[in-house]
Amino acid sequence: MASSGWELAVNESGVLKGHEGAVLAVRFNGDGNYCLTCGKDRTLRLWNPHRGIHIKTYKSHAREVRDVHVTTDNAKLVSCGGDRQLFYWDVSSGRVIRKFRGHDSEVNSVKFNEYNAVVVSAGYDRSVRAFDCRSQSTEPIQIIDTFQDSVMSVHLTKTEIIAGCVDGTVRTFDIRMGRELVDQLGHPVNCISLSNDANCVLASCLDSTLRLLDRSTGELLQEYKGHKCKSYKMDCCLTNTDAHVVSGSEDGFIYFWDLVDASIVSSFRAHSSVVTSVSYHPKDVCMLTSSVDGTIKVWRK
Repeated sequence: MASSGWELAVNESGVLKGHEGAVLAVRFNGDGNYCLTCGKDRTLRLWNPHRGIHIKTYKSHAREVRDVHVTTDNAKLVSCGGDRQLFYWDVSSGRVIRKFRGHDSEVNSVKFNEYNAVVVSAGYDRSVRAFDCRSQSTEPIQIIDTFQDSVMSVHLTKTEIIAGCVDGTVRTFDIRMGRELVDQLGHPVNCISLSNDANCVLASCLDSTLRLLDRSTGELLQEYKGHKCKSYKMDCCLTNTDAHVVSGSEDGFIYFWDLVDASIVSSFRAHSSVVTSVSYHPKDVCMLTSSVDGTIKVWRK
């Protein structure tokens, strides 16, 4: 049964302005009370999106900032981008605690592990690298370089690193077993996202198709189409109930699909240019979107 659109965040309730130029990512923090954005203007920004308040700007990157992640206790940030380094920040003071080096090219994606002790990053140099936040060393503690092309997106579970690559694969590395699983999708992967139950991985591919994979078997469960995704890195995600799939589109639209039957439940023009990022609130019917048009928008039901 296709679900109705009434429980979806499809009504614009606010706009966050402050970035100069394209906003490349927007991320809710763990409890959904705050969000972080980053972009072409080389800055990170911390907001209260529910009140429309800009709280702090973080400046140190020499090139555009492509991704940002915050620890579960909201005390530290990590960011990455065009200057090949990872910046590890103190949230309240805005101070850079450490710069992690090791990537030979631009860094596309970065995540903390569950214990906020390790940072994992993915880059254009065909590698995924792990860094220890507790050590004074700026060098990686692990390098995974089995990829054939640029690694665009990385996610972590308790025991695994999952990465999406332009070589058309989603690769899962079991850290304890030292084992790699490769799912071949046949089209460049520019973003991956995990379902909230962590049983599935959603992959955005550059043939304007989202693909849902069963993580245990690698089986292709469903494909979602209608949006345009040919040349930009664009986020995809699932709603917090795992009932719907969400993605931006290069024409400024947002699409919601029914998870099970892949029907388009809602689509609407959200921005005047490419939608780069979508982030769904962990509990409430609320979504954030960012765009090349320089804005971040807040959506509610």
